[in-house]
Amino acid sequence: MQTLLSEYFPILVFLVIAGVIAVAMIGASFVLARQNPNSEKLSPYECGFEPFEDARVRFDVRYYLVAILFIIFDLEVAFLFPWAVSLGDIGVFGFWSMIVFLAVLTVGFAYEWRKGALEWE
Repeated sequence: MQTLLSEYFPILVFLVIAGVIAVAMIGASFVLARQNPNSEKLSPYECGFEPFEDARVRFDVRYYLVAILFIIFDLEVAFLFPWAVSLGDIGVFGFWSMIVFLAVLTVGFAYEWRKGALEWE
């Protein structure tokens, strides 16, 4: 039990050092930086003007289509690289499971295409 805890001691040291550095940097920013808040800086949005509509307005469906498109390509890249690296080890089953995965992504891509998400106006 003692050897198991001693193996995790460097992680604890790393977390303590990271915490001390974070607190020191935040403290230094309060001490050294010029604190000059004004109404522009304290406004609720970065753009500098007050909100002019209710926050519960309906979004255009194109926002969701772009999000789906991002997820499709993000997942494809995130899973294709490790699959390509280990293709020799996973065999035929791994190959066909990735083909099924890519077919599902292709269906999503076709849906995006038919809805017009790839046509930027």
